[in-house]
Amino acid sequence: MSKITIKVRKIQIALLFLSLITVTACNDSESKEDTVENVDKKSAIETELSVQHIDTADVLVTKHKIWKNNKLFKEIIKRDTIPSLGDTLQIVEDESGDEHNAKVKKDYEFYITVQ
Repeated sequence: MSKITIKVRKIQIALLFLSLITVTACNDSESKEDTVENVDKKSAIETELSVQHIDTADVLVTKHKIWKNNKLFKEIIKRDTIPSLGDTLQIVEDESGDEHNAKVKKDYEFYITVQ
């Protein structure tokens, strides 16, 4: 084998290995490794974000609980009207376990940066 053939073969193996790593890394299952079960109430700020769907708009609800010395020091609740994302078709399950298509409101995704 010539040196060029060996180099091409090494590049092919490297690309195959890189492809396998990429496929493995792109796993669609979301892990919740940072899910908090209990809040340390000695000194913490607990924040909850939610969206309430109304007719033509949505309401973003932000709740902050400030904990100090194991007591709730203050609770701040703020509501902001934001545009609705519209409806989408989704398969839902009713009380009897039957699945069917239903029109539901689209939900926002939350991305939080903590500094």
